[in-house]
This record gives sequence, structure tokens and C-alpha cells, in this order.
Amino acid sequence: MHRLLLCFVIAAGVYSQAPAGPMSTTLKVGDTAPDFTLPSTSGKPVTLADFRGKKTVVLAFFPAAFTGGCTAEMQKYQLGADKFQTGETQVFGISEDNSPSQKEFAAKLNLAFPLLSDFADRHVATEYGVLIPVRGIANRVTFVIDPEGKIAFMEQGKDAIETMGAAEACGRLAHRAAASK
Repeated sequence: MHRLLLCFVIAAGVYSQAPAGPMSTTLKVGDTAPDFTLPSTSGKPVTLADFRGKKTVVLAFFPAAFTGGCTAEMQKYQLGADKFQTGETQVFGISEDNSPSQKEFAAKLNLAFPLLSDFADRHVATEYGVLIPVRGIANRVTFVIDPEGKIAFMEQGKDAIETMGAAEACGRLAHRAAASK
């Protein structure tokens, strides 16, 4: 019985890390990011529109908590917090995991940024075009949204695990904002 459970856990981890193929979203750089409100590990719901005119937002969609690639990605956001957690940027990890699982995952990784749960109806992953319906999970895609609510950068797959593209995009937006003051 334990071997069967172990095989299932390993298969689920490998399956959730499988390459997703071409980006399926119809969103593109310059589009207005779809608004949403989701429960968060901070205990308060998060509404994207609340950041308009205030901050750059990084939305890092990931397939499943406690899997190898997702753990690495969230750890890289945590380790690179100085690149993201400035007064101008807010990072959110988003998955289709339920809130209790996300809370445990965030605590295990000691994350200083909230994770958002799109578990109830997966409407945010659907609106962003990243849901893999047959799996019920999100494709690994990162969106950087500027303070005006426009998508400034998108990245998917293994590149999104590294977080460097998102960090560079946030740096460009911060530089642009500083230059305009």
C-alpha cells in the first residue's frame, strides 16, 4: 500500500512538472490584466485593482504546491526578494491549490509574499488563459503588471522558474517611474 501511495505521489509530481507546450493565453503585453479577488495566505482577500496607480504586480502562476519546480520557483522569488519586495512591487504566487495547502507550503518555504488560491472555480487561471483543464492546474506563467494595470511582461515554463525575466521587467518599470518623477 505504501509503495502504491509513493508511486502515485511521484507520478503526480512528474506529471505536474511536464512541459506545457506553447503559451495558450490570448493575453499579450500591453493588454489590461483581468481583475480578480482571491483568498490569500495573508488571511485577507487580494484584489488586483487595489494596486492600480500604486505598484507593479508580479503574478506567478504555478502548477502545484510541494512539487520540485514550484518549490524552486517560489524559493527564487523569496531569495530575490530585494529585487521584488520594494515599495514599487508586490509578488503573488497563484495556484489551483486550496488555501490550507498553500498556507503549509508558504510556511515550509518561509515565504514573505502571499500565495493566492484559485481553487474554488479556477476562474483566474481561465481568464488569464493558463488553466490546463484536463489537469485542473495552471500552466507555469508569470505576468508582470505595471501600475496602470497593463501587462508589461510575460514568461512561461522553465524560464519562469528562474524569475530573472520578471526581475528585469520590474527593474525597467521602476527605472521608468523614477525617470518620470
